[in-house]
Amino acid sequence: MKNPYEVLGISPDATNEEVRDAYRALAKKYHPDNYVDNPLADMAEEKMKEINSAYDEILRQRAEAKNSANHQNSDTGRAKYNYGTSNNPHYARVRHAINGGDMATAESLLNEVEENARDAEWYFLKGCILLQGGYVFDAVRYINKACTLDPDNEEYKTLLATIQANSNARAQRAPRQGVGCSICDICSAIICIDCLCR
Repeated sequence: MKNPYEVLGISPDATNEEVRDAYRALAKKYHPDNYVDNPLADMAEEKMKEINSAYDEILRQRAEAKNSANHQNSDTGRAKYNYGTSNNPHYARVRHAINGGDMATAESLLNEVEENARDAEWYFLKGCILLQGGYVFDAVRYINKACTLDPDNEEYKTLLATIQANSNARAQRAPRQGVGCSICDICSAIICIDCLCR
């Protein structure tokens, strides 16, 4: 395989944003829709495959490097979650971006999916992005919807269970002041009721 950075015409020192911009510019130039009924259609299709492959490889390398760095420097005790792979190439790029910590790219790619084409994996990935941003309550809603749309998917169920277990662990560690309901108790109850009612 060619050097993926050379394929995209960028330096290995390029920022994630520069990588994304280079990919988008080349994808726009070589997209097969631009070469309909054109003798260069086959060549453009091959070039587009090469561009997609290079972009995916860069995202994979960066995610791997970041995961390795996080593993070596993880003194926060926070659990890491690997957002796996997908059979859908578009969602695979979203997952690479999430694993690489590039939530802006992940969200941008996810928002390209038409509303009527948003399936269980779309909701799962949206929840993952929200979770990485610290929006746990909203993340649970989206991941819950993914579980509703695809109830047999182990990945979705596992992440939802992990979030709920972490929330319960935090609630047990939190010092109680006084008697009665705290805002955390109310939020936990709402999440539980929401899960049970679906």
